[in-house]
Amino acid sequence: MKTQKVWFITGASRGFGLEIARAVLASGDQVVATVRSKPEQLVTALHNHPDLYVVQMDITQEDQVQAAVKQGVARFERIDVLVNNAGFGMVTAIEEASDIEVRKLYETNVFGLLNVTRAVLPYLRQQKSGHIINISSLFGYNAVPGWGLYGSTKFAIEGLSKGLAVELTPLGIYVTVVAPGLFTTDFLSAESYVAAKTIIDDYQETVEPMRSGADALHGHQPGDPKKLAQVMIQLANAKHLPLHLPVGNDAIAMYRNSATKMAQDIEAWLPVSTSTDHDQRVTAASIA
Repeated sequence: MKTQKVWFITGASRGFGLEIARAVLASGDQVVATVRSKPEQLVTALHNHPDLYVVQMDITQEDQVQAAVKQGVARFERIDVLVNNAGFGMVTAIEEASDIEVRKLYETNVFGLLNVTRAVLPYLRQQKSGHIINISSLFGYNAVPGWGLYGSTKFAIEGLSKGLAVELTPLGIYVTVVAPGLFTTDFLSAESYVAAKTIIDDYQETVEPMRSGADALHGHQPGDPKKLAQVMIQLANAKHLPLHLPVGNDAIAMYRNSATKMAQDIEAWLPVSTSTDHDQRVTAASIA
């Protein structure tokens, strides 16, 4: 007989979060789904499922996050899988973005993820079990003009996930960072990404095609979000959990291209990189 898991999924109102929540409920597990507003719409979208509990919270507000996690645990008694999915995109040249715009991006994509993780971890540590799944992006593997700032938040998530893994695995808590490629969610819709207010003409050749092309690409991405949701189900039930999981052929290609370029740079500069040690290392034996 299947043992029900309890999932805590952020950003569940649409896109990946909604599809993951739908797939989890269909698999027989329970879901605490969080939304920033209009929780009743998600309840309706998921047919008021008896294993669904919708909580309204803004991940950038730590008090709301703490309260939402407590409510979820009170409802289902535990949390087994945390999916840090909430976030938004930003298309801009790095120079164009203001301090306020950049901070807002990081407040949601990075510090919001940390808020939720900190709120959930005491329960996972008490259980001595759990699985944290952080949603990154193919842009967390390599830079693309116009998406460098957004990508930097995903690079941060990659790094945080590595750090969490080495700290939490000995406690029975596992971490996977999932990096999807381009999927036909509403990520490229006006509700899910923003553009910086400032536009600098010198970036017309590099960044402008990204600004103008986002709308054209919306709805034509290669990935099927329903299939990604099924990958998440498989992942949560796997015996051997990966730390890194790129999803989609484009994500795999982005990772491989980045790794190849880095390896080439390292090899080309290896004589220089390895020339910095002291000529003669001082040891206890040489002093004696």
